[in-house]
Amino acid sequence: MKTAKNLKEKAVGAVGTVSGAASILGSWQICHNLCLALIAVLGVIGITLTGMPLLFFTKIAVPVWTFAVILLVATLLLYLKMKCISKNLIIINSGLIIAGIPFQSLQKFNILFWIVGGAVVLSGLFLFVKERLSKKSCDAHEHR
Repeated sequence: MKTAKNLKEKAVGAVGTVSGAASILGSWQICHNLCLALIAVLGVIGITLTGMPLLFFTKIAVPVWTFAVILLVATLLLYLKMKCISKNLIIINSGLIIAGIPFQSLQKFNILFWIVGGAVVLSGLFLFVKERLSKKSCDAHEHR
């Protein structure tokens, strides 16, 4: 029984991770920076590229980001129904999705989305670490 619950929790955690990763990959600037990083790494090892090798990401940015939002909604529904997912990880994924908004018409507000999304991610990380530290201190007190 306990292993089935662990397996469910790991599956839900994996869905949340995919959601967060997909949201960041949905951002055009992130795709551009990944291209530049790939070009730099390949340049260091002696391979020269012209153009952007990952340009195709810009064509799939919106669908990838939309998929991330759908996964986040599914994760939220599972959280509301079963309470088996870390709310802090949901907060972190929400921040990543906000920071990775890929719509061209909203590009002039990118800095705002990055600031708000980054603040949400940092809040989720702070709460996650705080929760972990309080659990460890409670475990330490129990073993004394």
